[in-house]
Amino acid sequence: MIRRRTLLAASAATLGAPAILRAQTVTELSFYYPIAVGGPIPAVIDGYCQDFQKQSGIAVKPVYAGNYAETMTKAVTALRAGGGPQLAVLLAAEMHSLQDLGVLVSLDEIGLDTEAKRWLAGFYPAFMANSRAQGKTWSVPFQRSTAIQYYNKTAFEEAGLDPNAYPRTWAELAAAATKLTKRDASGRVTRWGIKLASDLGNAQWTFGALAHQAGHRLMNEAGTEVYFNHPRAIEALTYWRAFAFERHATPEGLSAWPQLSPDFLAGNTAIIQHTTGNLTNLRTNATFPFGVAGLPGKDGPRTVVGGGNLYFFKAASPAERTAALRFARFLTAPERAADWSIRTGYIASSPAAYETPAMKQYVADYPPADIARSFLPVATGELSTFENQRVYKALTDQIQACLNGAKTPAQAMAEAQAEADRILRPFRRA
Repeated sequence: MIRRRTLLAASAATLGAPAILRAQTVTELSFYYPIAVGGPIPAVIDGYCQDFQKQSGIAVKPVYAGNYAETMTKAVTALRAGGGPQLAVLLAAEMHSLQDLGVLVSLDEIGLDTEAKRWLAGFYPAFMANSRAQGKTWSVPFQRSTAIQYYNKTAFEEAGLDPNAYPRTWAELAAAATKLTKRDASGRVTRWGIKLASDLGNAQWTFGALAHQAGHRLMNEAGTEVYFNHPRAIEALTYWRAFAFERHATPEGLSAWPQLSPDFLAGNTAIIQHTTGNLTNLRTNATFPFGVAGLPGKDGPRTVVGGGNLYFFKAASPAERTAALRFARFLTAPERAADWSIRTGYIASSPAAYETPAMKQYVADYPPADIARSFLPVATGELSTFENQRVYKALTDQIQACLNGAKTPAQAMAEAQAEADRILRPFRRA
């Protein structure tokens, strides 16, 4: 059986009060937010919080707590100490782990009236996949993305490639990355063909996309089993490894997520795989023409969704929970979701956002902004299990060992499977 660790429950003294009254008793909320990509995102979030205070009288204090993993650790630590946030943006894929920690309150428990239920039904179904479990809704989409590839069109032209015909299959991408790799007279690489993130916290996202491109899903929906040693998972890792050891189009070993954008902007890497949330940053800072493309696949394009959802914590009082839900609805309103997408590059979380005049004009003026959304039909969910961070580390350690040349793909996946099985064994029902 799954054993859940719970925090002290909040008092229910105000549950009988109307929702609007309960919200009015709150003057301040704490909101943990991950900074994981470049750009002026804190200023955007600060502005939304200020606008919400003007509308509601409730001050929302954002705490910028590092990347997703760091933000989750800090939020849970603060909650255990009795001083945690009322809500946070954390990885959508962390739903099972957060449930097991016993820190969440569902939207159903907070209370959803008819209008709120219509709001909840308005999100893209693909983004709600990591939000529901056990008949309840545990989070709502906010900064959601798919993995996409950015490519230097000038480098494509230099290599004799068509900058308007991006590769659609693994074979085409491998050939292009080889041609794009540039060396000086001494043989030193001056431009890598491609870089994919393999650091902790990001390797599983890269690998999840590759596995999906090979026609494989890495876990079951319950989050209690993984399928790392499946032949198609091994095939995906083999393809990844070949960029370095056979194609010599990417460095051997670790490629860290924070370095991908600087390398791309400096012209040191022709293709990077990154989040849609980096689009505005690259568009603002690139000094060369670049393209945006969905990920190629073994036989055709496939990608993986990712990004963060808004979670609500049971340590909050009933009044704070209601106020936090009000803030979530404010953040995800169509006009604001459109503004968020325009200013960051993340995919707006609802179809209604794309019907706003601002978004229609933005897409008309800059069509690449709509490429990621067009790949939602061929996207899969991110790896999501109980004890997610431990499973991520087990998988990442083995991926890195393979990319370093220490293990074969089959060896690495067998060991990742064995460790993940050990971690997840307590969560499997008989």
